[in-house]
Amino acid sequence: MWAILAIQVASIVIIIERSYALYLRRRPNQKRLVSVFESDIKQGQLATAIGRAQELGSYSVAKAVKAGAQAAADMGGRDEIQSRMDEILLHENSQLEKRTGFLAMLGNVGTLLGLLGTIVGLIQAFASVANTNPVEKAALLTQGIALAMNTTAYGLIAAIPALVAYAILQNRANLLADDLNQAALRAFNWLSYSYDSIPKRAVRTKKG
Repeated sequence: MWAILAIQVASIVIIIERSYALYLRRRPNQKRLVSVFESDIKQGQLATAIGRAQELGSYSVAKAVKAGAQAAADMGGRDEIQSRMDEILLHENSQLEKRTGFLAMLGNVGTLLGLLGTIVGLIQAFASVANTNPVEKAALLTQGIALAMNTTAYGLIAAIPALVAYAILQNRANLLADDLNQAALRAFNWLSYSYDSIPKRAVRTKKG
């Protein structure tokens, strides 16, 4: 029972922390936010885009745009632009899924501990009535089985909220990740266009 209680407390702490991180600190607004960089990038004003990304540094897509715009400004090529943005995206996506997977493990372990407690309790209950007066056996056996079944019930009480929260939080993390990846893809397409057009502008300037 103490082990199940520890699992229940741990799962509650993770649920509260992940709910705050995924619902209060982050919102699926990255596709809307990335539009502020469109005009600057398409006009080749990468320094302006980088400065704007620094101002919005708390947003994941701004970090990806900054890395990609810096690579484009350094004339690193499409592959470098994509690799730098992917590096940021991998880090940000890992932050979305951080600790959520423990809820599934804690839920399964809580259920298994409940079953283990029931089996151990039944063994002890049958052992305790082995040498008892036949008149008292029925009462002792019923009491022992009731106590043993409590561990299964408590294990399920601890496991069910953890598994439900895991499904909800995982779905939220996937939603945020999709929103971020789509926003970053838009920025990458703009940066690719800007990178391809830079040499053309330079050639025209020289001719003029």
